[in-house]
Amino acid sequence: MRVVVTGAAGFLGSHLCDRLVADGHEVVGVDNLCTGSRENLAALLEHPRFRFLAHDVTLGLPVEGEVGGVFHLASPASPPDYLALPLETLAVGSTGTRVALDLARRTGARFLFASTSEVYGDPLVHPQPETSWGNVNPIGPRSVYDEAKRFAEALVTATRRAHGVDTRIVRIFNTYGPRMRIHDGRVVSNFVGQALRGEPITLYGSGSQTRSFCYVSDLIEGVLRVFHGTRTDPVNLGNPTEWTIEQLAGLVIRLTGSGSTVVRQPLPEDDPKVRQPDIAVARRELGWEPAVPLEEGLRRTIDDFRARLGPAPSPAGR
Repeated sequence: MRVVVTGAAGFLGSHLCDRLVADGHEVVGVDNLCTGSRENLAALLEHPRFRFLAHDVTLGLPVEGEVGGVFHLASPASPPDYLALPLETLAVGSTGTRVALDLARRTGARFLFASTSEVYGDPLVHPQPETSWGNVNPIGPRSVYDEAKRFAEALVTATRRAHGVDTRIVRIFNTYGPRMRIHDGRVVSNFVGQALRGEPITLYGSGSQTRSFCYVSDLIEGVLRVFHGTRTDPVNLGNPTEWTIEQLAGLVIRLTGSGSTVVRQPLPEDDPKVRQPDIAVARRELGWEPAVPLEEGLRRTIDDFRARLGPAPSPAGR
């Protein structure tokens, strides 16, 4: 089918475009390059079934002709980005989502919205099932992202109920892999970049806070299973294996062979203490669960970062 992907030049969007083209679809990728990069789409830009449109989805979607699917992934996603672009983040979650839904409604396309585990905030239920309503500070520094995604979920659901648009929602937990921006501010990219540069690894808080890390190819497989499935309520997609941030730092140092030490900084405001998806719904209804272990996925990610960063700095005096 012919599909539209917003946020196509981002980390997840570019991997999704790769997979959709590989599966035989015609893809229109839309991105304003606010945080995305054309380099992520380098393998697709000359492909006959891929078209790139440098455009801001909040200003409309100038896509004509038949469309069978709309994947709405556009949004700043790392804390430094959405803290630097708070109004843009709220706009793409609200106006951008409405525009993408309008395209799906107009063309009769199936619509998939990429939501986030951040809708759970600093969770009161652990691990987090889709039935949890979350614990989000609506005026805290992270609220521009958290509430944009929560509002967008409400908008998607209301549009389905009011107009019969065929919608899907995925709640994405921490995903990592090649093409992550080296300086994007998320924990895996921070740790890998610092370790490869021989810099101290910055550990926020005690390091006992937890995350669950899903490799990008597993995540994209889950997204497509949700898209092709029948469930309209949200579906958690993530790796249920929980790691402390301190454990992750130690693993990155070991896998990179780095001499980096660890330095500690205060935990940012509203930073979740725990994060682990309950993926019972995905297992039961989609037959999906992650297949790539963290160590294997980190090795692939480290290789990608090393290729982009170049040779490691030599120790002083050598």
